[in-house]
Amino acid sequence: MEKMKEAYESILIVSCKNGDEAVTAVVDKFKKMIEDNATLDSVEEWGKRKLTYLINKESEGYYVLFNFTADAAFPAELDRVYNITDGVLRSLIVKRIEKSEAAPAPVQEEAPEAAADAE
Repeated sequence: MEKMKEAYESILIVSCKNGDEAVTAVVDKFKKMIEDNATLDSVEEWGKRKLTYLINKESEGYYVLFNFTADAAFPAELDRVYNITDGVLRSLIVKRIEKSEAAPAPVQEEAPEAAADAE
């Protein structure tokens, strides 16, 4: 039986203190890891941005968004590698819910008693 593939997205904030070459090396490392273990749908490099608060005494980080499709075990491994990699300030991996899968918004209907009282 084939494993079920799910859609995920991951945001990565890379430290800028070691220069542009170190940032590129970290981003390329994770691109390759995702390509080797999953289907990489897209990569959006948002670039260098000011952080809202200091993380490890740093005020800027390089933001990257990965969209990929993988089996359920891969995001845990990716998160483990994020956590042990020098230069990664923060990371987040979430399962994407396609619009067709999302539950419809509940429709609020007015109670018949409330309509009669309003008249």
